[in-house]
Amino acid sequence: MGEANVLICGLRGLGVEVAKNVILAGVGSVTIQDEGTTEWGDLSSQFYLKEGDLGKNRAICSEKHLARLNSYVRLSTHTESLNEDFLQRFEGNPGIVTCTDDQVVFSDGMRVVFSGIQGMTELNRCGPVEIKVIDSFSFSICDTSNFSEYEKGGMATEVKETKTLNFIPLEVALDPQLLVFTDIGKIPKHQSLHLGFHALHKFQQKYSRLPKPRNQEDAELLLSMAKQLSADAQFEELDEDVVRKLSYCARGDLAPINAFIGGLAAQEVMKACSGKFTPLKQWLYFDALECLPEQENSDGGLTEEACAPTNCRYDGQIAVFGSEFQEKLKKQKYFLVGAGAIGCELLKNFALIGVGAGEGGSITVTDMDSIERSNLNRQFLFRSEDIGRQKSEAAAEAVRKINPSINITSHQNRVGQESESIYTYQFYRNLDGVAAALDNVEARVYLDQCCVQYQKPMLEGGTLGGKGHTLVVVPHLTESYGQAPSSGQKDIPLCTLKHFPYRIEHTLQWAREQFEGLFKHTPENINQYLSDAEFWARTLDQGEAEAVEVAEAVYRSLKYRPCDWQNCVTWARLQWETFYNNDIIQLLHCFPPDHVTSSNLPFWMGAKRCPHSLTFDPANTTHLDFIMASANLYGQIYGIKGSTDRDDMMKILDKVPVPAFCPKSSVKIAVVDEELKENMEERNDEDQAKLDELKQKLSSLQQASQQCRMFPLEFEKDDDSNFHMDFIVAASNLRAENYDIPAADRHKSKLIAGRIIPAIATTTAATSGLMCLELYKLVQGHQQISSFQDSFLNLAASYYFLSQPSKDPGFKVAGKEYSLWNQLLVQGRKEGQEEMTVEELLKYVKENYHLTITALFYGSALLYNDHTERLKQRVSEVVQMVTKAEIPAHVQMLEIIPSFAEDEDCEKVPPVMYLFR
Repeated sequence: MGEANVLICGLRGLGVEVAKNVILAGVGSVTIQDEGTTEWGDLSSQFYLKEGDLGKNRAICSEKHLARLNSYVRLSTHTESLNEDFLQRFEGNPGIVTCTDDQVVFSDGMRVVFSGIQGMTELNRCGPVEIKVIDSFSFSICDTSNFSEYEKGGMATEVKETKTLNFIPLEVALDPQLLVFTDIGKIPKHQSLHLGFHALHKFQQKYSRLPKPRNQEDAELLLSMAKQLSADAQFEELDEDVVRKLSYCARGDLAPINAFIGGLAAQEVMKACSGKFTPLKQWLYFDALECLPEQENSDGGLTEEACAPTNCRYDGQIAVFGSEFQEKLKKQKYFLVGAGAIGCELLKNFALIGVGAGEGGSITVTDMDSIERSNLNRQFLFRSEDIGRQKSEAAAEAVRKINPSINITSHQNRVGQESESIYTYQFYRNLDGVAAALDNVEARVYLDQCCVQYQKPMLEGGTLGGKGHTLVVVPHLTESYGQAPSSGQKDIPLCTLKHFPYRIEHTLQWAREQFEGLFKHTPENINQYLSDAEFWARTLDQGEAEAVEVAEAVYRSLKYRPCDWQNCVTWARLQWETFYNNDIIQLLHCFPPDHVTSSNLPFWMGAKRCPHSLTFDPANTTHLDFIMASANLYGQIYGIKGSTDRDDMMKILDKVPVPAFCPKSSVKIAVVDEELKENMEERNDEDQAKLDELKQKLSSLQQASQQCRMFPLEFEKDDDSNFHMDFIVAASNLRAENYDIPAADRHKSKLIAGRIIPAIATTTAATSGLMCLELYKLVQGHQQISSFQDSFLNLAASYYFLSQPSKDPGFKVAGKEYSLWNQLLVQGRKEGQEEMTVEELLKYVKENYHLTITALFYGSALLYNDHTERLKQRVSEVVQMVTKAEIPAHVQMLEIIPSFAEDEDCEKVPPVMYLFR
């Protein structure tokens, strides 16, 4: 803050010395510039360059080493030649603000106010200051050379300033050049549509009707009117085909289009009423002409007769797509996962357009949540009398009222590994597609994997306030949703979670991990320890440090097993003391409040908040909330009945002896994750000895296995009777108090800890509309990737961007191209025959796919690698033998990963999908 932004040119010996010393001195921001590559001569004086860096850029090779010298200095590289624009960043006297937690979220010209600054307090009293972004982590402000010296801390907050917007008169706004576009590739098309709609109004005024569906004469009449308007506006790029299509579809009335435009219009109404957010500037054009048949001129194309009204509820849709397409929609079998905000909107659209509303068609909707009062402002299928009911059941009942013909079945299952006995290979095989209306990324990723495995298309959509996105996954055409979260969330460093939180998100993530460790993973580990002879071998695969943690938790849980509710309350009280007093005292013993780094800089500065320990107060509601939730959850995993009687709990707490805590000087606390890994590596011998000791102690516990079995808990955010969110909220807010972080209420905590993506009605309506437009294309069987569209929306900022989906990048095996959709499908058991042996599987793949298998893996288990004794065994028998587990009865297909002699080094291979039942 207020420190120089230094440019160091050249990273040979002298340059790296300068850079090292400047960074150690604590200059706020350093940029190293070098466009050259490492040569042998550089190694004589440049201590960060190695032989492996020969031919690589000197600045890039040096960056990671220099960055580790001082984590408070923002370091960046520049590998291009110098120019005047770049050098101007390092001139003048503006104060440079460096962000120590996240990247800069501001942009040039924004105005911010400062608070909480220690030292340069003049900034705390300044009015809004205009900023200029320097790089991803820093921006410049006003001249701060006359301010007092900056010490530490501070927060910058954007100030939204009132703007006065002026709109041009309607007559001028009719100019086709003054439009807001949703797709930059369609600018001429949208300008033509603008003139086409203007002509459409004139057509209706003249003939008191709209053009007839697919009527050529009406289309030519409309086109002539549009041509005249184009000539008057001196617009020379009129797309005649677009105007004809507008005429063909003018009498159409499509629910997905209404949902999209209705969501946008409603958001504009909210802007006008509230005076918040930027309103739409004049006209916005959107078209979904890709939904029409790809080959309209081929045999069987749409005709006036095919699109004529039939006096049924779908006539508005038949006018656009024809009656034959309507019958296809009715026969669709779709699986909708999620009946929340987007799910309700999708079900409404499905009912209106007729998905699954005919013989052979169906919709299966599943959602394990029940309806809460807060759902009613955006999940429009529900009413106040539905509160407490299952979402899927109430939603199915509501859409039957919209369209009585719809064939819909409601489930209350979580889609994941635990429900694979319900959503089997056969279930997915009978589907036409899947729609994901989920509120968390993990479930989306799982469902996406199922769609890839079973070769089914997926419609995916999500929202975050006014922002929304849609994604269409088409087998053998597009990439899948994949593993990367669409929300852009970053992993929080372990050391931040363990010792140095500075945001409520950190304390909530810490609380969630405590829940998983105490009430899920430890009970699971105990059950596996009691029943699995290979438990220790598998645990050691994770590393010795992790194995020691597991062993300690197992030993404590078996050694100090509670007998009654009183024991549970005692455990909770001591856990409170460990979390919020003892651990903080130990941290401050290692790093006292006045601790300085090796560079003589304050340790507790920037993102590191100096904590303080808490003293248990029975009169403090949050303290008691933690005890109540922890004790009940602890009792649940042991099968002990809990209680909600706070008076009784207070009496127990009065008798709990809390031992005094004395910090240990031998404890080492890592400051960064790299140091944490190094510490773990250094402790290998010590950990091995400790693990041996713990194993010995465990073997001495003579308790009956059946009596020791435990009941692991799966975190569930929406059941208010299970104490899960009670624990998260109390645990997080107490830790936040340790670090002087503002607390979060239950609603915000649920959003973050449950990794929920919040929604508002306008965004969900628009998003679901776009998803259903892609459904039209899937049902018609569009084959061109250019026909499909992904979308990114921000209704608050009037930003709408639609683009072609990405194609799967593919990979090569033995010179042949494959994609993630390619599988080596093997019918392992033909009707009336015995199952294949491993040898027969190898032969089948060789004959049908021309690849020689050298090894087979099922998960992490090795099935075959020149094991001649296994060649005559059935494949499923080998799977059960190496995994030491029965294959569940519902599993019909095994995904087996091969290695091939033709290309043993390839990183990706098509899996063997082995159907054996």
